[in-house]
Amino acid sequence: YRGKFYRRPVMDPVVLSYQDSLLRRSDVALLNGPHWLNDQVIGFAFEYFATERFQSLGEKVCFISPEVAQFIKYAACQEELAIFLEPLSLASRRWVFLAVNDNSNQSAGDTNQCSHYDSQSGSNSLHARRIAAKLEAFVCTGAKVPFVEEQSPSPQNSYDCGMYVICNAEALCESARVEGCPHLPAQVITPTYITRKRTEWYSLIQRLAKE
Repeated sequence: YRGKFYRRPVMDPVVLSYQDSLLRRSDVALLNGPHWLNDQVIGFAFEYFATERFQSLGEKVCFISPEVAQFIKYAACQEELAIFLEPLSLASRRWVFLAVNDNSNQSAGDTNQCSHYDSQSGSNSLHARRIAAKLEAFVCTGAKVPFVEEQSPSPQNSYDCGMYVICNAEALCESARVEGCPHLPAQVITPTYITRKRTEWYSLIQRLAKE
């Protein structure tokens, strides 16, 4: 997805504190579109997947936040990476999901390969390959991890790529939960579906804020 910088309003109250995520009013307003999503919204979605939506997958899956994925991309040495990645025990996970921005969309580690789902039709490949290369030492020992460009639905505009990251991850995890193997269902993630999901995520945040 495309990374964007936002200048927060002076008065920007917290709407929701959830696990390690903190969403302010300006973050949540991005879901009302047409707006790019920021790292805070995508990070919250990943937290929600890990904590509630796909809790049944347990230790099989790991979701890495956009902020940590960005750090991985630019980390200067393995020692820096180890501080963040060793506690995650990635080698014992079956699937690892990362949101990659180009400031890059999504990579999912699955059974000794890195699958890249790019809603921007390959424009993000360089960023994803850089992260995949740095993860190799932490996901397997002594073997080269193949990098595979997977088919992914594409947005019809420039601002929905972050929603495609969330919806792709959700669809992949749902198929992993039900069938034991992640794959994107054909012709399900459409522009209409993405618009509906914006509303659903907005409503979910409002509900959680009241609990």
